[in-house]
Amino acid sequence: MTAFLLFFFQGLRISAPYVLTALGGVVGERAGVVQLGLEGMLLGGAFAATVGAEHAGVVGGLAAGALGGAALAAVYAFAALRARADQVIAGVALNLLAVGLTRYLLKLVYHSASNSPRVVGLDTSLETGAFLAAIVVGAVALDVWMRRTPGGLRVRAVGEHPDAADSLGVSVLRVRAAAVLTTGLLAGLGGAWLALDNHGFVDGMSGGRGYIALSAVIFGRWSPLGAAGACLLFGFADALSLRLQTAQGFPRELVQILPYVLTIVAVAGMVGRSRAPRALGVRWPA
Repeated sequence: MTAFLLFFFQGLRISAPYVLTALGGVVGERAGVVQLGLEGMLLGGAFAATVGAEHAGVVGGLAAGALGGAALAAVYAFAALRARADQVIAGVALNLLAVGLTRYLLKLVYHSASNSPRVVGLDTSLETGAFLAAIVVGAVALDVWMRRTPGGLRVRAVGEHPDAADSLGVSVLRVRAAAVLTTGLLAGLGGAWLALDNHGFVDGMSGGRGYIALSAVIFGRWSPLGAAGACLLFGFADALSLRLQTAQGFPRELVQILPYVLTIVAVAGMVGRSRAPRALGVRWPA
């Protein structure tokens, strides 16, 4: 029983950055903006959280992580919405920018090419439990907001029929920009969890989590609760792969790719069975 509880808690901890990042991805994509840059926002948030935690503790780390993710999201919003760049290309470019920028700042601030010094983090079960509970409440609240409030209706409207929303006086670009910034805030919090849970920053520590979070958005049919549930599936698969790596008879290399194989299978199974927002990736005005 104790082993099961430890495994369950480990799965929740691993799932947390996925969930936060995926929730941000849902908001941005429901507004019609492709969120391929989640990986970069997550990574930028992790570095900013490390610097914030070093100077202002856990709370400072969370705040800095959210702001770091939002800053990169603002760059993406300018490129995709104001400069009207292709959203897929802009998202890939943002991820590359985040990798290069964090690597440069890591060397500039900490004089290291690999990792930062150890910083304060989520040291107690109470802190970790409170954060996990806040994520659960946030996922439910976001789902209710998206489905039942005027603000959520505007987000869904500009992602489905931007011309119709514009005819009713809704500022499509403003709503989309706000949605992208919200995406960055949540993905940055995901990065903050990653940094605080590991007590520091490691070069490239996002490790593809942003891409898995985007897969969870698709698998969850662009629903906050659906995406969160998919993230739990991927997170527990990750936890299982860690357990299997220490077991006898399982090739380490094959076990390590288990979460990614599950992601591919899950998303492939949703092809043709889920419908993206109609205006996803469509520039506005056309």
